This record gives sequence, structure tokens and C-alpha cells, in this order.
Amino acid sequence: MYTLSIVMKSIPVGVTYASFAGLCIIATTLVGIYKFNQMPDFYTIVGLILIIAGVLIVNLLGKTN
Repeated sequence: MYTLSIVMKSIPVGVTYASFAGLCIIATTLVGIYKFNQMPDFYTIVGLILIIAGVLIVNLLGKTN
């Protein structure tokens, strides 16, 4: 949380929160796969790909003015 607050000094809150939330969702899914052997189905994988694409679009193409 400390590093998140440092990042928010230079990046807008919306972009920071969207990136943080997306990465937490991906990390939680990976923990579920490795630690609990919970394999996501097709639609879950599609949703995760859309989350990754959304985070990339916001960070790479979004205006941070």
C-alpha cells in the first residue's frame, strides 16, 4: 500500500487503482492455480485476458494528464 501511494503521486488515481485491481485479480487466480489446483474454465481465461488487455490499454494508450 505504501508503494501504491507513492505511485499515485505521479499517476492519476483511476489508472493506478485499475492497474492495481487488475493485477490483484490475476495474482489471486495464479495462487488458486498453483496452491489449490483450481483450474479456470474457458470463460474465466477469456475474462482474465480481457482484464490484462484493459490494464494494458489504460496504461499504454490512456492519457495521464
